Amino acid sequence: MPAYEDDDDLTTIRVAQFLPHPPAKVWRALTEPELIGQWMMPGDFRLEVGHRYTMAALPRPNTEFSGTVAAEVLAYETERMLAVRWQDADRPDAVDWTITWTLEPEGRGTRLFLVHEGFDPDDPTQLMARKIMGGGWRSSVITALEAVLDAL
Repeated sequence: MPAYEDDDDLTTIRVAQFLPHPPAKVWRALTEPELIGQWMMPGDFRLEVGHRYTMAALPRPNTEFSGTVAAEVLAYETERMLAVRWQDADRPDAVDWTITWTLEPEGRGTRLFLVHEGFDPDDPTQLMARKIMGGGWRSSVITALEAVLDAL
């Protein structure tokens, strides 16, 4: 089960998870569009700073999420770090989140750190989104990522 950190910081979700796979393999799962679609959301990701793309998810009326993520690659260091910006494609001013994945070699595997930041603690819909997404990152998304890695 993923570790929970800084749950009192309502602006951020933090997850740390050991994966029994080398960083190069984890990096593939984080950056190859066909693999991303298997564990997170389908989209036209390209590993290029400034690349804008969309991903399709289920709409969440209780968080006012349309179901389409407008994303942008902000930065990356091959096999070490990937940072992307997420906004709601239908309401780009409603949310402005940064998701940063950091990979650290650990033994024969990788310690994967996720930081999802930019939640507005004064906005009840964003607090609901943080709660839903925090649970999703920590359970279903990490589990799906592990399944993709095991199949590679």
